Amino acid sequence: MEEISSFLTYIMNSEEIIQTGGLLAILLIVYIENGLFFGFFLPGDYLLFLTGVFVSSQHLDQPIYLVLLGVFAAAVLGTYTGYISGRFFGDKIRNKKDSLFFKQKYLARTANYFEKYGNRTLIIARFLPIVRTFAPILAGLVRMNFLQFSIYNMIGGGVWVMTLVGGGYLLGNRFPFIIDYVHYIIMFFLAITTFTVIKGYLNARKEFDEE
Repeated sequence: MEEISSFLTYIMNSEEIIQTGGLLAILLIVYIENGLFFGFFLPGDYLLFLTGVFVSSQHLDQPIYLVLLGVFAAAVLGTYTGYISGRFFGDKIRNKKDSLFFKQKYLARTANYFEKYGNRTLIIARFLPIVRTFAPILAGLVRMNFLQFSIYNMIGGGVWVMTLVGGGYLLGNRFPFIIDYVHYIIMFFLAITTFTVIKGYLNARKEFDEE
């Protein structure tokens, strides 16, 4: 039990992941979080932002173009995996009981975004924790056209990676001292994430009550 707790603590610590696991660990987490239902709790946004910052400060000794391409590929492939699992195992997912790593309400919340934004959800969802993980699964479950899915997948992945990894890299170059404030950056992203999740939940509850 202690080993599991230590592992969960490790994978939630973006700074430690980058410093000890390097680019390979980053790519693995991005892949899992973007399409495997049990990866919804993994750090996404602030992991990417800190990756850019760490590349700019050379704490992650990899060329920025390689990091951008690698993270983009991991995000896109992860989303394809989610789509395929939803398309071929949709019934099992739809009937799956709630557990520690899966809640039916996550699918319901994602469905609300699809109803409101349509296929654009695949772009918007990149910046929404939990929805980011379940959007491709739901797209596969409803058998969204594969070509359309691919277009939105590529656009969403590109925008997400360039905004966060690219933004972190540029900010790190412009303000090198930012590396000393990593914990504040994490707290900032966690605050945004918490606010987004709570707001999404309250909106979903409101729409449900109105029905």
